[in-house]
Formats: sequence, C-alpha cells, structure tokens
Amino acid sequence: MSLPDRDRRLPGIDTLKGLACLLIVWHHLAFYGPMSDVVHRHAPWLTSWLYDYGRMAVQVFLVVGGFLAAASLAPLGVARFSQPGRLIVQRYRRLLPPYLVAIAMSVLVAAWVRPWFDHASVPAAPTLLQAAAHALLLQDLFGYESLSAGVWYVAIDLQLFALAVLVLTGAQRAQRRWPTLSVQLGMALLLSIGAASLLVFNRHGALDSTALYFVGSYALGMLAFWASSGWRNRRISGIDGAWSGTVGWLPGVLVMAAVGALALWVDFRARIAVAVVVAFGLVALGALAAQRHASGVRGHGFWQAAVMRCGLVRVGQMAYSIFLIHFPVCLLVNALVSLWWPGQLLANVLGLLAAFSLSLLAGGVLYRQVETRTFLRSATPAPA
Repeated sequence: MSLPDRDRRLPGIDTLKGLACLLIVWHHLAFYGPMSDVVHRHAPWLTSWLYDYGRMAVQVFLVVGGFLAAASLAPLGVARFSQPGRLIVQRYRRLLPPYLVAIAMSVLVAAWVRPWFDHASVPAAPTLLQAAAHALLLQDLFGYESLSAGVWYVAIDLQLFALAVLVLTGAQRAQRRWPTLSVQLGMALLLSIGAASLLVFNRHGALDSTALYFVGSYALGMLAFWASSGWRNRRISGIDGAWSGTVGWLPGVLVMAAVGALALWVDFRARIAVAVVVAFGLVALGALAAQRHASGVRGHGFWQAAVMRCGLVRVGQMAYSIFLIHFPVCLLVNALVSLWWPGQLLANVLGLLAAFSLSLLAGGVLYRQVETRTFLRSATPAPA
C-alpha cells in the first residue's frame, strides 16, 4: 500500500488498488470475529473464501509498489537520485504520520473494549519498547506483537523501498568506478534478487518479516514498469525492434513469463500466481496508455469513466489510509455488536456492513486530514 506517486500513475492503477483495498478489509472482517463467526455458521463458503484468499490482494500492492518505485527511482533502469539516505528518510517520514494515528486509535479502542470484550483480536496494552519498535517499523524484526492488523506491510514497504534505493545506488557507484560495467547493472541486480526471492526466499515463512520474502513480487512490478516503458517508447517514437526503451517490452514480458513459470513450477503458490497476473496486467495498462497516446486520444475511455464513476479510483487513492485505520474501526464494531446482539444473524450481517462502510469513511478522514497534508509538506522536486 505504498503511498501514491501522483505524477506517474497510469490509468487503472488506482482501480487495482481500490479493489485490493476493499478485499483486504473484507478479509480482516472475516479473519477477526466474532461477527464473522456468527455469519460463518450460515454462509461458510463466503467467510472461508475471504479468510483463505482475501489476503492475496496484498500482492497487488506489492507489485504496484514495485512499479511505482521503478517509475520514481529509475525510469530508465539507472538511479536518478543522488542522496539515497535522504530519500529513504523522506519515505519513512511520509509513511509515519497516518501510521502513527492509526496505531494510536487501535491502542485507544483496544483499551476501551478490553474490560468487557474478551477476544483474541484485542491487542494487549503496549509496552514502551513495543511502542518504540512500532514507531521505528521494527516490530516484526524484534518479535513484538502487532498493535494493529496489517502494520507489518508498512515496515515491509519501507524495507523494499530502501533495498531498491541501496541496490541502485551501489550499482551506479560500481559503474562509475568500472565504466565497462553495464549502465543497467542496478536493474539486473534487482531482477536477480527478485528471482532469488521467488525461487528460494519466498518459500521460507521464517523470512516473512523481511524484504527478502516479498521482493520477488516487488521486482515483478519493477520489471512491469520497465517493460511497459519499452512498449511506450516503441509506440510513441516508432522504433522497431524489441530492445527499445529500458529493457524492451518483448524481452521484459518473456523474462516475466519465464521467471514466473519457473517459480510456480518449483513450488506453486497462489499468491505468486496473483503477482504474475498483476504484473502482466500492468504491462497491458502501459501498452493501452501508449496506444491511446500515440493515437492522440484524450480524456477517459468508456471503461475508465465507468470505473471512476463507481468510486474505485477514489478508494485506490485512499487505500493506504483505509488499510491503516480499518482495524480499530472493525474492532470497535465487533465489540459493540458482540455486546448487544451476540448471536443474531441479521445484527451481525449489518454489523459487518457497518464496519466496512465506517472503515471507508474513517480512511477518507485520515487521508484528507493527515496523509494528504503529509504528502504536501514533504513534496519535493523529482530526484535528479
């Protein structure tokens, strides 16, 4: 759920993020009872599907995060920034304010409901070290219990971003020292690390608190951007041949297909299959955008206009804030419904719908009052 790059977003990315965000909220509603436990007795197929498969929506955010990171950090496969430390700190400072607000809300709601809502979903009162670890996004690395659902992703997002920045920086400095090295060494290294993750690291659950576990999906997103850049350059400039742009659209697609197929053959994981499909979808979005640009088409197509009218684009823009704030909202509604109507099906169904709707509303408030203002305060010219 990386923060949006407002200058480089292709049409359709917010739609993907919006759909994934809604699915994640419903996954957590199914995962954390007791409202879902009541509904499960009457519709086990629905809650079981959300419980088992809803979490795979996180792959959308991982792949899209890599796509936007490539667009911002190295649109031509070469680092376009000069101060890596400052860039990582800036990323941390942008992630932190809405994150801390959501953590504070989770702690307050948990403290209020804990005396009368005895449920495993209620986090324990935080210790000082636990709170500090959360503030530094180190809670999982140090083994602390999370104070809210999904906060692990914020830490992983920062790790992935920092990894990309450091690899690109190291490659750039190595190329300056040894000019015979390829100028796109950073791209090659990131894709190699991503392949190693898909083939090795992602198969070991003990690594799921580190970027190594997730960098495969992130690298697929980066490759999707570089491949779609090759397509756009070819369509717009009229260059023939596969190697136009950074990596070339055809080689990029072939590499993506080969690595994805190999990873699934070695160990089929549905989450990786989702990541591969999303990556191909992003290349297709880039190709469609290039075709519209080359044809001189302006404005939104029929499907884009329809999606924007249904609100998915707006949800996608607010996805980070919704993702952060929905847990304390859902915890509060679960506690109240469990207190007043513990076994009534209709009340619990309405409670799930209320928790979902209130999560969107609370996410909108957090987005407008905190996330957007943080982005405006930290906005700087594109790194050169």
